[in-house]
Amino acid sequence: MIDPKPTASHFVNGAYLEDTSGTPIEVFYPATGEVIATVYAATPAVVEAAVASAKAAQKEWASWTGTERGRVLRRAADIMRDRNHDLSQLETFDTGKPMSETLYVDATSGADALEYFGGLAGSLTGEHIQLGEDFVYTMREPLGVCVGIGAWNYPTQISCWKGAPALACGNAMIFKPSETTPLCALKVAEILVEAGLPAGLYNVIQGLGDVGHSLITDPRVDKVSLTGSVATGKKVYATAAEGMRHVTMELGGKSPLIVFDDADVEAAVSGAILGNFYSSGQVCSNGTRVFVQSGIKPAFVARLKERLAGAVLGDPMDETTTFGPMVSARQREIVEGFVAKGQEEGAVLVCGGTRLDKPGFWLTPAIFDNVTDDMTIARDEIFGPVLSVLSFETEDEVVARANDTEFGLAAGVFTKDLSRGHRMVKALEAGTCYINTYNDAPVEAPFGGVKLSGVGRENSKAAINHFSQMKSVYVRLSEIEAPF
Repeated sequence: MIDPKPTASHFVNGAYLEDTSGTPIEVFYPATGEVIATVYAATPAVVEAAVASAKAAQKEWASWTGTERGRVLRRAADIMRDRNHDLSQLETFDTGKPMSETLYVDATSGADALEYFGGLAGSLTGEHIQLGEDFVYTMREPLGVCVGIGAWNYPTQISCWKGAPALACGNAMIFKPSETTPLCALKVAEILVEAGLPAGLYNVIQGLGDVGHSLITDPRVDKVSLTGSVATGKKVYATAAEGMRHVTMELGGKSPLIVFDDADVEAAVSGAILGNFYSSGQVCSNGTRVFVQSGIKPAFVARLKERLAGAVLGDPMDETTTFGPMVSARQREIVEGFVAKGQEEGAVLVCGGTRLDKPGFWLTPAIFDNVTDDMTIARDEIFGPVLSVLSFETEDEVVARANDTEFGLAAGVFTKDLSRGHRMVKALEAGTCYINTYNDAPVEAPFGGVKLSGVGRENSKAAINHFSQMKSVYVRLSEIEAPF
């Protein structure tokens, strides 16, 4: 078993850095509620060291060829895969997610991002545009110093999803993890330096909102990438706009998962489980509004309840455990409030939504039936293991109801009629859609939302456009004329 205590609170300019004069932040192991580490929020001196070292290192890094930069990222990916077990344990300590998840999703996804963008780095070129005798050529240039602000549900993955494209494009990255899960990103920084990344190019500093604010208002910062809530995103977006900084926002959702009566019930139930109870329901893209066509709804709900009875709630370090605790006592209280509200407003609690009589932040997975569109649990993002089942009759009806939300992160459809599946995802107002599956997130595909669910895309070639800018150069070979 690894020791979750970090070497120091921050990783700046290629080395661990401690400054205990910052505000102490206790790190709780969600499975037991015990304090397993303490980190200290970055002081102004730590923030200055991070920004200054990033600014100084970035110019030199940008002068490397893309192939040279990619070589470092690919080496880091190999190291992460070699240490997947230890990194997965750390992720479990940080988040409470069971090892049956973290071994296959978290560090592996981070390694995929490093490998993918490492392979892409050498291909980042401009274009030639012929204009008669004259021509224009374009150059893709880095933005400069980028700030990444992470969420607490996927600390290893998010630190790589933001860091890999930034570094591939020749930028520096300063990453601030969530104060709830501050441990994993430090190991990512350590591995990158071990793989050959020059000092200062990937810094990790801890802190609360004030530290994030000091980063995104620093005039030396050129780009902000946030994963978080809509409320936080609005504040960060507005603040970054004051300095005309580039921004990527991956925010919350209240995504619809639509099950037609011709769907394979077992497959649809599997999709609903993956879209509601993986990571104890703490996933922004979750399909928490499950619209089931009326003819199949009784069978769907019965089978879903039966399958949930097979969830194993136990020691997250035991690989036979399949369902872990909530990330914090506060998050559990929030979710319990939604469960109570659902019952108050008339939804039928089929099962779950109760605490376990054991230490830690445990809450059993809950199913609500007979949910209507106006209920709080069908309108607000819960970010916990609460699934709402709603009934529908026709395709046009369910599209209108599914789109009747301020969010637009994801949407899913289960049907054997692939023509209908494609027709549905075309009509659904969401940035990331699924047909006969849910919550797959390969690094090769863009991920992000519309409406209040975000701006920009993470992963894939699309991310390159969010971490670089184009310079156009007009070259005249013909004679130049002027009016006087």
